[in-house]
Amino acid sequence: CLVIRCSSSDLSPYGLKKEPTVQEAVASGMDVITFSGDKLLGGPQAGIILGSRDIIEHIKKNPLNRALRIDKFTLSALESTLRLYQEPQTVFERIPTLNMISTPIEVIQHKAEQLAEVLEKGISTCCTVQIAEVMSRVGGGAMPEQNLPSKAVVLRPLSMKINHLEEKLRKLDIPVIGRVENDRLLLDMRTVRSDELHLITKGLRQALA
Repeated sequence: CLVIRCSSSDLSPYGLKKEPTVQEAVASGMDVITFSGDKLLGGPQAGIILGSRDIIEHIKKNPLNRALRIDKFTLSALESTLRLYQEPQTVFERIPTLNMISTPIEVIQHKAEQLAEVLEKGISTCCTVQIAEVMSRVGGGAMPEQNLPSKAVVLRPLSMKINHLEEKLRKLDIPVIGRVENDRLLLDMRTVRSDELHLITKGLRQALA
């Protein structure tokens, strides 16, 4: 019995390593194919198993199936997600993870410049603000180590420890999540929508007050 774990999407056109897709695994004659319903697919947390009728029926008889099977709410959410893929021209706009991965670096740079300009006017007396090249880690079960080039707004508070700033931002009513590297806080702009920039500005003002 040949079993393969697949990526739910082929994102090689966006700079990621080519991984076997579910369709390719089916065509190659694999007996069992597994992939995630969340992560790159963009749906609820779930595992999906494809296989012949005999194999799937055998899996269903396993006692663990009763404990691990998804409920009706998860199934409904998964169905709604899969229906988005029936409109390939808009699916990358409607599923956040795919939208972030496919965002051109020029768009990310523009968002970084917008945020940095506002922050330099509002918090420059208590925090330095710069733009830097960084790598976004995609994550996900099939490609946990793959990176994409990105831009980050880099913050270094003048009178507060960097870990304290990171914690205060994380504990806001609307959290601002960054990562600490070399005593700097990086806000990866690949993961930020344009309509969220004002929330970051507001959060930083609160955290640095």
